[in-house]
Amino acid sequence: MTTTQQSSTKQDILQYLLKQEQAIAHALAEALDISPQAIRRHLKDLEAEGLIEYKSVSMGMGRPQHVYRLSKKGRDRFPNHYGEFAVSLLDTLEETVGRDQVSTILQKQWERKAMEYRQLLGEGSLAERVAKLVELRQSEGYMAEWYPVESSDASQQTHNQFILKEHNCAISNVAESFPSVCGHELEMFAAILPDCQVERTHWINQGEHQCGYLIQAK
Repeated sequence: MTTTQQSSTKQDILQYLLKQEQAIAHALAEALDISPQAIRRHLKDLEAEGLIEYKSVSMGMGRPQHVYRLSKKGRDRFPNHYGEFAVSLLDTLEETVGRDQVSTILQKQWERKAMEYRQLLGEGSLAERVAKLVELRQSEGYMAEWYPVESSDASQQTHNQFILKEHNCAISNVAESFPSVCGHELEMFAAILPDCQVERTHWINQGEHQCGYLIQAK
């Protein structure tokens, strides 16, 4: 295997753990279609680089299994468009004009972003607009995806409820220092989908491995 192939496989492992939160070596090998021996070599390298960590979990009568997940350093490998500069800028603004004024500025920013999204989403079906929203978020560095909510009754499958997931936060540094931006994100999604009710189901800032939203037609 070439160095480029090894690098690509390691990135695939990191992306899988980002989406699934955690996995054992065997599951990773099956998902990525490589041998258990190869996956263990990659996991050992990633652990040495500080990008992943593991805990030993007993599974039945056999030996404990190593369950792998991303470390904070591993999460930081994924796109973060604003980073420390944005946090520093907001800190400077807070010192200059006060936290209330910074909150007003952030609110104006999401309102402007909402107007931009509304124009780009158009007037299609709810599924088409959610798909376009996810595409826009992906272009901004979010590892986003969406899917319809399955009905418990197969004969009554719903077409007006969707889950939007973001497996990373492209503005994580900002969100940690100014958590109000997460509230603005929720308000923004509701504003660009005015015919829907939008609820947060998961939140990275509360220790969960993704941000998730339930979008349902009113």
